[in-house]
Amino acid sequence: MAYPKLIQNLMERLVRLPGIGQRSAERMAFWLLNHPREDAEALARSIVALKEGLMFCRICNNLSDTEVCMICSDTARDEKVICVVENPKDVLAIERTGSFKGHYHVLLGTIAPADGIGPGDIKIPQLINRVKSQQIQEVVLATDPDNEGEMTALYLIKELKPLGVRLSRISVGIPMGSSLEYADMSTLGMSLMTRREIRE
Repeated sequence: MAYPKLIQNLMERLVRLPGIGQRSAERMAFWLLNHPREDAEALARSIVALKEGLMFCRICNNLSDTEVCMICSDTARDEKVICVVENPKDVLAIERTGSFKGHYHVLLGTIAPADGIGPGDIKIPQLINRVKSQQIQEVVLATDPDNEGEMTALYLIKELKPLGVRLSRISVGIPMGSSLEYADMSTLGMSLMTRREIRE
């Protein structure tokens, strides 16, 4: 039996979300039907507010609901150390470990020639400007240990080494081809604490 068009339309939207299949979409649709209208309205308002109110921090490109994110605004953090990550989810993963007390720079992607993405298409120029203008002492490269992440790290080493900044790369325990966001907290924390300096 086919559902009414309004239910089908909602389910078609829900299955576009990651990890949501047909059965999950069906359960969600009926959960919304069985709960007060206020719950559905609150959910809708939250989604619209997310799209309208969230922005990228003007300093580090992390997600924020203000012009400058909470991490960049925190004067207790070490402003001379920047950890470079691919996306905002990586910031959250590292923050959960409690092992890093510096600042971040989110590239919002990686160099991927096969997809037509070069260094100018992600936030590499902004990183180089930060290193030059803020007298950064250390840059921790925490891109994923996959092909694109390694290619991006190698490019950054080539660009940043002449600036005299100390370069280090996260180490121990992050397997090749994996993603930082899926690493457990203790492994990721150890990788940061045992980061190795990159030498010529």
